[in-house]
Amino acid sequence: MTAAQLPTSTRSPAGYQPGAEEGEAGKGRATEVPSAFQAHTPGTHPSAQSRAPDDHTSDLHPTGVRATARIRAAHNGRTTTLPLLHSDGPFHLRRLRARDGRARVCVIGAMSAPLGGDRLELDIAAEARSELEVTTAAATIALRGSTTAPATYDVRLSVGENASLNWLPQPLISTRGSTLHQSYAVELASTSRLLLREEQLLGRTAEPPGHLSTRLTVRREGQLLLDQHTAYGYPAPAWDGPAVLGGHRAVGQLLAVYPELAADPTPYFIGDDPAEGRAVLTPLANGPALLATAVAPTPAHLRRLLDTALAHVLIAQA
Repeated sequence: MTAAQLPTSTRSPAGYQPGAEEGEAGKGRATEVPSAFQAHTPGTHPSAQSRAPDDHTSDLHPTGVRATARIRAAHNGRTTTLPLLHSDGPFHLRRLRARDGRARVCVIGAMSAPLGGDRLELDIAAEARSELEVTTAAATIALRGSTTAPATYDVRLSVGENASLNWLPQPLISTRGSTLHQSYAVELASTSRLLLREEQLLGRTAEPPGHLSTRLTVRREGQLLLDQHTAYGYPAPAWDGPAVLGGHRAVGQLLAVYPELAADPTPYFIGDDPAEGRAVLTPLANGPALLATAVAPTPAHLRRLLDTALAHVLIAQA
């Protein structure tokens, strides 16, 4: 299935099913249904339908929802704990079973989001010596709301000394008529370890995407390590041309910042057939970091390219 042939239903794409633990986390709770499964009445913001009567943690406005969810991981001398899990608006945070000493949190969609006018924030901090992994239960679908105002989705990641954070969400799907501005602001210490992976699918079956712009800013010890901006869909110029996507509809990246990464200045190219997608793994100039950028015709091809890039990162780390 090509990225341009993604289902028009509100289900998440094939291959992006929540794991057993995530499935258990959302079972039996209407307010925990992932956003990709929500439906809404035309002309009515879904938040007005799915918000619980006693939910006053987020600020509901006629033009959208404003919500900030927070996760904080800390080390208690023996293991990583989660002293702060603050759910808000469309973000329902569910603690998962730890794996190899790493605390794990799943973000479950409690309502359809982001829609036009929404202002969403996710603040994640891994304090000194802690190990944290954050994922999502289903794909995030950017939809057009009852207003033409853009939605914003800002993610802040902070990683302390000798701490490790894996940010591994399911894909973001940009649907026709939607406008979403997404940003990542990452702050790292000199001994921090970060693995960040994101996948974006542009449009569903036989439809063009909305307008999606993203910005990724990473600072290490206060020094700028990466500042990257991308924009897809009208009115971005030439976004679908040979210099950008070349007709592909799935795009993603993998960023690894590990203090022990070997310094190899040579980029590594992944993929022999441009029709099946290509990726390049590039070292960053100002730190021990590797950035993989990939474009592909389908989500499955994109996933394989990023998995290959991750395998090379692990080799370089050894």
